[in-house]
Amino acid sequence: MKCKAIVTAILMLAPMGAGLEAQQTAPRAQVREVVYYRRHPRRRVIVRRRPFSHSAAIVGGSAAGGAAIGALAGGGKGALVGGLVGGAGGLIYDRATHKKKRVVRVR
Repeated sequence: MKCKAIVTAILMLAPMGAGLEAQQTAPRAQVREVVYYRRHPRRRVIVRRRPFSHSAAIVGGSAAGGAAIGALAGGGKGALVGGLVGGAGGLIYDRATHKKKRVVRVR
């Protein structure tokens, strides 16, 4: 039983296509690239940035929520830790989503 498991593990780790390179001696057919040109509609990317006041509200609200949950769970020290963790999470969310890109067609 143990020998069968070892043989199976060795066969799984062995490279599957090790002997195939020596068998492919026939010349390969040439591939011709064809490029099609087509006119794309004109597009413009508009980036909408979040105002600082909204960013401050996101981070502050996350910190307050974390502090409230921390206070319920662990008292004063829990409120401090919860506020820090909530503020850090809010900051990460804010920086990840502060630029909204929108593609607009130009006629």
